[in-house]
Amino acid sequence: MTAPTHTEGDILRAAAAWSWFPRDGEQENVHLRLVRYPARLGGGVRGSQVHSTSEAAAVLDHAVERARSWGESRLTFWTNPSDDPDLEAELRRRGAEHIDTVAVLARAIDAPAIDDLAGDVPPEASGEVVRTLDQVREVDAINVPVWEQEPLDDEGLRVELAELTAEREAGEGLRVLGRLDGLAVGTGGCTIVDGFTRLWGAATLAEFRGRGVYRAVLAERLRASVELGATTALVKGRIATSAPILTRVGFEHYGDERAYRLDLA
Repeated sequence: MTAPTHTEGDILRAAAAWSWFPRDGEQENVHLRLVRYPARLGGGVRGSQVHSTSEAAAVLDHAVERARSWGESRLTFWTNPSDDPDLEAELRRRGAEHIDTVAVLARAIDAPAIDDLAGDVPPEASGEVVRTLDQVREVDAINVPVWEQEPLDDEGLRVELAELTAEREAGEGLRVLGRLDGLAVGTGGCTIVDGFTRLWGAATLAEFRGRGVYRAVLAERLRASVELGATTALVKGRIATSAPILTRVGFEHYGDERAYRLDLA
């Protein structure tokens, strides 16, 4: 295996700093990071990255009040070992539902490692970097059922392509489309930050899972990431789906993050 260029501490700090801000969303950073998702992505508020001198109950009170002021009735919070204070016990005390767990996984990457991974991809599965409007439309057709979100309209598709093109040309990230016998059935993205490639948004249509598409998308993302200068791949993989695949191809486990949902109605 390739010698690591990032330490365990680097990996844990990079995982803690990683969060996503959707286009057309709103955010606030007081005590913790709160992001209001647009209606097309299901709405609600996501919380993470707690850095506060207040007690856990006060931090959660603030998050609840802010979500309600946005007119939202659902708060989802993702735990992280670096949270200060830790909100997990307080969330449970208030009856929040544990809805998801992801494993923080990482591995060193270089061209030989990617070649080894690509060799395990079935011949009928392939991955390609998204560069055209038609490919963006195919990606959206996958994301809508997998993530239960609204489809992009024509303007939204054009905006998405413009953003992807700008990120790719700047060397900051890209999106990959996965095919099975030529049919678009999977996708995933990556973002390059400080030598890490953050792997995100992996989705495969339910009826085509288990046939190598995820591995094809993974291999192409890692290949492109190495070309953009990344030396370590970082991913938060779902325990029941992608995490087992990733550990089989050399990713190491650095801890878990859990999601809790608190209904505010």
